[in-house]
Amino acid sequence: MGLTRLDQLYRAVILDHSKDPRHKGQLDRVDAVMALRNPTCGDEIQVQVKLDDQGQVIQDVSFDGQGCTISMASASMMTEAIVGKSLDQVKDLYQTFSDLVQGKEPEQTEDLGDAVMLEGVRQFPSRVRCATLSWKALNKALENTGSGLDENTSEDIYD
Repeated sequence: MGLTRLDQLYRAVILDHSKDPRHKGQLDRVDAVMALRNPTCGDEIQVQVKLDDQGQVIQDVSFDGQGCTISMASASMMTEAIVGKSLDQVKDLYQTFSDLVQGKEPEQTEDLGDAVMLEGVRQFPSRVRCATLSWKALNKALENTGSGLDENTSEDIYD
């Protein structure tokens, strides 16, 4: 069974984000940070967030870590989707992405940008964990904003 042209495009974009990730590295100033590890496959990711002066808008974001093509591509896609968004918008994007890759049908997916191309991972439950790792790290980092947690905040995940 061959890939359709759309499948080929999605695969090319996913590979591009994995091989040439956007926003990968460290930020100078960090307002929120979280590192997560998926113990079932070994993917590790740390997400760093820099907020605007009011603490309401993502001014910059970065990620670092190692993992499979899906986890690295998803992290790259996520960073592109959230810069310039309010915390409420990011919370909505997190839920939309989670729904998308878990087989639910979110109403709006346009704001996800390239991340919408990961919809196909829903067919592979173990890959859903890879795709959502960076998004869960982002969500946890933002939950901890202002809590005084240091940059070594990390944990293993999976429910």
